[in-house]
Amino acid sequence: MTKSLRINLSPDVKTALDNKQPVVALESTIISHGLPYPENLETALELEQTIRDKGAVPATIAVINGIATAGLTEKELAILSSPDEDILKLSRRDLPYAFSKKCHGATTVASTMLIAAAAGISVFATGGIGGVHRGADKDFDISADLMELAQTDVAVVCAGPKAILDIPGTMEYLETQSVPVLGYQCDTMPAFWTRSSGEPLDFRLDTAQEIADLCKSKWCQGLSGGVLIANPVPEAYEFDAIVINKAIEDALAHADVQGITGKKITPFLLDYIRQITDGGSLKTNKALVLNNAALAAEIAVAIAA
Repeated sequence: MTKSLRINLSPDVKTALDNKQPVVALESTIISHGLPYPENLETALELEQTIRDKGAVPATIAVINGIATAGLTEKELAILSSPDEDILKLSRRDLPYAFSKKCHGATTVASTMLIAAAAGISVFATGGIGGVHRGADKDFDISADLMELAQTDVAVVCAGPKAILDIPGTMEYLETQSVPVLGYQCDTMPAFWTRSSGEPLDFRLDTAQEIADLCKSKWCQGLSGGVLIANPVPEAYEFDAIVINKAIEDALAHADVQGITGKKITPFLLDYIRQITDGGSLKTNKALVLNNAALAAEIAVAIAA
């Protein structure tokens, strides 16, 4: 039996793919679990417009009524954004449950990559990727995002791993999985809210065209798997490293006291840090994801050309 993922494509995404026009995938977990209402809906719409302004077609990805969907209506975005809706957080392993129960779900980096690749979309913009969690040497908490990067042919633009993670451990894991990690106009891995973690990168590329050329060369020669593009938050929005690191430590301690683990920990930590920074981390988060969407669109346009 031939097996393929059933995907609903919005009319504009389908037309763009049929005509080999540039398309950029966007995740939906940032809408449902990453940002508070109403900033989440506002940001979702801004992300799509940023991509259009750069000459590409946005394809926000989610599971709607049990069906993987690339390209959401404003009504669907509003549902995913609503604090009154119980939206599932879906990584790759969670998709069968959402499909069988015919429910709504917001896709993580891993599941967004999977659906994007199945739809024929090769460029994806997110905020920060998941990775190796602090203390993973004891609890083996490693995000499925890293395994998906190792096997799925999608270029992912991010502002580095989320700063709540073990960044050196995440980079080591990516190296073990043979994932190329590119610094866009930078020589060290960004740390989400700050422009540098201090961890050196092996490859620096300074233009979207160079990144597009590398991606095409990789995939055209049968080297499967993703490409990770690290794009630092704009300098004007960079958070003070001392302040944000203190906030991270406080948030991690609070999560430990409450026994929060698994898929709940990242949304909890991000929200807790937002609160103790008086919303400062939220402003940086929005700025970096919009910056990533703009670069992703430039890369998609270059690949399509």
